[in-house]
Amino acid sequence: MATEEDLKKAEAEEEAEEAAEAPEAPLAVSSPSTALAKSEEASVTPEDKAEGEAELEDDVPVQLGYQRYVYAAYMAAAMLVGFLVAKSGHAGWYKLGQWKPELGEPKDEYLYPVAGLIGVFVAIYYWRKPSSRQYANEVAEELSKVTWPSRKETTITTSMVFVMVAVASVFFLAVDAVLGWGITAVLGLGS
Repeated sequence: MATEEDLKKAEAEEEAEEAAEAPEAPLAVSSPSTALAKSEEASVTPEDKAEGEAELEDDVPVQLGYQRYVYAAYMAAAMLVGFLVAKSGHAGWYKLGQWKPELGEPKDEYLYPVAGLIGVFVAIYYWRKPSSRQYANEVAEELSKVTWPSRKETTITTSMVFVMVAVASVFFLAVDAVLGWGITAVLGLGS
């Protein structure tokens, strides 16, 4: 559900995108500082610009946006698959060891690396599969649009839940006491 704030944010983002796509109009107002900036800009050579941009690119971290969630999901899936393969391999080896005693106890030093490799290969397989990667990207993109409540909102709603639980408890305690008294009076079980 979109609130008014969400709609306003979306409209502001659309306006910002449109403003970024529109060609910049020259400034009509000229001040000494803008004239100085223009003169400094004119004295900069293309090599200086390229060097400055390279420095800027090195200093500014790359923002992944919702893509970071996709990468994290694939890594978590690889770890989960590795864990499950290791545990099932351990249980299977243990059962085989009981059936064929010459196999001995499960050798975790062999199981864990194999399970880790299987997990990595499964993650790579699904990463290279376009339909699964597209699905993961779409899910992450939709999840990035979720707005989470602030700390204040969470505190207020949590306290409201506690208050309502207390009120309901008192209400049902009173109803139970009245019904118990009524049933006792009607059936004559009190004396």
